[in-house]
Amino acid sequence: MENETVKNETTLPENPETPATEDHGTATADTASATERSETEVLKAELDLLRAEHQAVHDKHIRLFAEFDNFRKRTAKERLELMQFAGENTLKAVLPVLDDMDRAMANNDKVDDINAIREGFKLIHQKMQHILSSQGLKAMPDAKGEIFDTDKHEAITKAPAPTPDLKGKVLDVVENGYTLHEKVIRYAKVVVGE
Repeated sequence: MENETVKNETTLPENPETPATEDHGTATADTASATERSETEVLKAELDLLRAEHQAVHDKHIRLFAEFDNFRKRTAKERLELMQFAGENTLKAVLPVLDDMDRAMANNDKVDDINAIREGFKLIHQKMQHILSSQGLKAMPDAKGEIFDTDKHEAITKAPAPTPDLKGKVLDVVENGYTLHEKVIRYAKVVVGE
């Protein structure tokens, strides 16, 4: 009987979830609580890291947006200045011709020789053509007798053709056409035969 009593005292309890002794249960609770604390600390550290990364990306985005806005404003300002001062070089080149015209008009009052006046205006005209051609402006060739071409000509009127072979062709050029670097900037105003 003594053996049976001892046997009952040393056997484990039937419910395995209940701790055998009170000290063992406290150690398990402390371990679980420490594990929860370390997991919480790890999650907080990850959260802090993600917040720092988010802040860095956000700051980078704000800086990039500000740089783009500055670029947009600078480009708009440069475009406006380019449009305002695009003809500056051409105008500077034409100013000497304007000076020549002023001198010619002042001189015309003193000169009685009409041939000298004509020669002066021819020289000024040649100078003006030279300056404009150096800027890329070219007069279109005389279109008389050519077939009417809407890419180069603008018909201002129609007139009866003197001969049947001039129907649909240019009879007269009222205003010359001009190209700037091979692009038509003014169509030749012509009379077309019908």
